[in-house]
Amino acid sequence: MSARVSCSVAHASRKDGVLTRIRAALESNSVRCLLLVVIGFAVRLPALSGQLIWDDTSLIRDNPFIKSPLLIGECFRHYLSLDGPSTHYRPIQNISYCLDYLIWNNNTYGFHLSNILWHIASGVLLYLLLLRLLLSLSSGANNSDSCRASPGVSAGGFVVALLWIVHPVHSAAVDYLSGRADSLAFFFACGAWLLYLQARLHSRTARTLLYGASGLSLMLALCSRESACIWVLLFLVHLFTVDGHSSRRTKWIVLAVCISIVALYAGLRHLPTARVASPASGSTTPRAVLMLRALGDYGRLMIWPSNLHVERTVETPAWINAYGTWSSRLASHYLTVLGGVLAALLLFGATRRGAGQRTRAFGAAWFLLGYLPISNLLPLNATVAEHWLYLPSVGFLLFLFGCSLDIPARWQRFALPVACLAVLGLGVRSFDRSGDWVSPEMFYRHAIASGAAKIRMALNLGQIYAGEENYGKAEPLLRKVVEMSPDYPMGQNALAHLLLREGKREEAEQVFAVATKLAQRTQTDEPRTWIAALNVAYMRYGQDDTDGALAILAKANADYPDTWPLINLQSELVARTDGAPSAIPAVEAFVRDHWWHFAASLRLGKLYLEIDPDRAADALRQASRLDVHDAESLNLLAMLSIQRGDLKEAYTTQRRAVSRQPDEPRQYVLLADVLKRMGRAGEAHLAPGM
Repeated sequence: MSARVSCSVAHASRKDGVLTRIRAALESNSVRCLLLVVIGFAVRLPALSGQLIWDDTSLIRDNPFIKSPLLIGECFRHYLSLDGPSTHYRPIQNISYCLDYLIWNNNTYGFHLSNILWHIASGVLLYLLLLRLLLSLSSGANNSDSCRASPGVSAGGFVVALLWIVHPVHSAAVDYLSGRADSLAFFFACGAWLLYLQARLHSRTARTLLYGASGLSLMLALCSRESACIWVLLFLVHLFTVDGHSSRRTKWIVLAVCISIVALYAGLRHLPTARVASPASGSTTPRAVLMLRALGDYGRLMIWPSNLHVERTVETPAWINAYGTWSSRLASHYLTVLGGVLAALLLFGATRRGAGQRTRAFGAAWFLLGYLPISNLLPLNATVAEHWLYLPSVGFLLFLFGCSLDIPARWQRFALPVACLAVLGLGVRSFDRSGDWVSPEMFYRHAIASGAAKIRMALNLGQIYAGEENYGKAEPLLRKVVEMSPDYPMGQNALAHLLLREGKREEAEQVFAVATKLAQRTQTDEPRTWIAALNVAYMRYGQDDTDGALAILAKANADYPDTWPLINLQSELVARTDGAPSAIPAVEAFVRDHWWHFAASLRLGKLYLEIDPDRAADALRQASRLDVHDAESLNLLAMLSIQRGDLKEAYTTQRRAVSRQPDEPRQYVLLADVLKRMGRAGEAHLAPGM
């Protein structure tokens, strides 16, 4: 009997020992960081196979500034988008794309992998920051320098960071390549705060270096996205209201440094050529109502993230106000009520006494400071957007954690199961939502089905069908776009282009005429409206009316100066009719003002090939430097070397072309030709791909 009891005791002791080791491992910061990485990566896996969607085309595929590291400095002299009135100044986003392009070329897998890694890294830094902040917010604590938080505080920081990482509301910032600015700004701003806290633990030299790194990281955050200014406010709120470690003198010095960094950033924003920003979308809904409705929608998305899609709106549909029943009108205003309730709950939670009051108050302040710029207090280009919650969502989750600290003891045992269920539910929803970004067709179809603003979604979907030559689906969809928004030039242009491809030339000309007139009226508000003129010129040229095409291009170049597609087509037509010498001046002038433009330098090199080989070589060398994966310019340089009889130079140049496109058989064919000319026919047959 005693033997059995001893055996049972030993078994229980071993079991307790295993549980203790597991618990100790889960309380380790390194293990928790690893869990954040693994779980965060798992819920975003579907996005890795995603294609270029929407703005990805202009920001990645057609973006000249990401093609070569030589253009990193040039990123600071331009806005993010080359087309349209947008004044987003985000050079670090372009630089991050440049690094991706350098490694992955045009493989979107690598770009999506970077998006996920930036998001996960931001989550890990958030956890490390919360360990410090929650310690300083704990009752009686006034020192955020120590990392030794209590088990409850540490676990709370981990749960908040994990919920933030897996939350599906961040899909448009993580799964969408063009949304990377959010995670870049978050990563560098969070890193700046951590570096500042870490600097206070070191001696003079190390402290100075860490303070400098913190300031640099803040500048990188500001140059990633404008929302980094909110991080500065959050940091200062914590510094002046929570931080009991720093002296008053130190706080004022830190404030002065922050103001100086923001002022320097404001100066950098003046480097690009000034643009006239497009007017914000008008609204018939009172601004106070819009603010409440936006607050209600954001709160709902944080708790129950269903019906996720881009192009959201909290406007009340006009037909409801005009023709709706009292019940439909009441239902349409539920977001207003929800916004009012959420505002009241935030105020009540921040002022109610208890163990979690300081955490709730700081969380509410974090959420509201992040919410105000996106609240419709000032006119915006949209009334709501899911990715705008990327920063405010941390405050919302902190507020909820603060509420959990005051739960009665008898309910505390349910906290862990509830948190696990929340992580599981949000993770599954994120996994499903990431699948919507796999292809443009799937993305637009889901967005339309979910209630996104129909016009732009339908236009893009119609253009996809047209590209697939599925005219039976494309034409009705694009006609519907024109019917719903007859003053939208891009819709008219897309329909005209489709009609032209279908052979309906007469109707296409009529629609193109309408699109061209609309484009002239809206060219300051709508990007790429010059496409209508470009398509009409192509149509005229296809009808053997070269003079008519050139006349259209001449007017278009006057209306839309420095637009490369217009200049490029004009140079091609002029070269065919009057010869290359007549086409060179316009292209040369563009290259002189846009030295960074790869396609223009390549075009100039081609025009000079038969006229001036030396100038052609200079232009082609410049082109080869402006795109690290381009081989065409090197192919032409190799051919020039052959014409000059410099076979050694031709061989060296073509080897560079092969290294840039090792999977392209044509490069090996050209290399073999050079080897044969050099009398090395045996080596030519050994070249891969031969």
